[in-house]
Amino acid sequence: GCDLLTISPSLLKELENETESVVTYLSVSNAKLQDIEKITVDESRFRWLLNEDAMATDKLSEGIRKFAVDTVKLENLIKTYLK
Repeated sequence: GCDLLTISPSLLKELENETESVVTYLSVSNAKLQDIEKITVDESRFRWLLNEDAMATDKLSEGIRKFAVDTVKLENLIKTYLK
């Protein structure tokens, strides 16, 4: 899952004004109906598989760095409003 997510103010406004119903595409019940081989991945295996996928590793690192930069920007913006 995703613990934190950066969403631009313009997208938040667009979502706020949306009147259509949200369709659920991913769910536990739907996943259980799929004919997919179950795999068990512990942390060690997960880290190995992630490391073997160069693009995933690069994009994950890039995303974390950008999220950290945006977090600092947001914190500074909030500080200016609180003064």
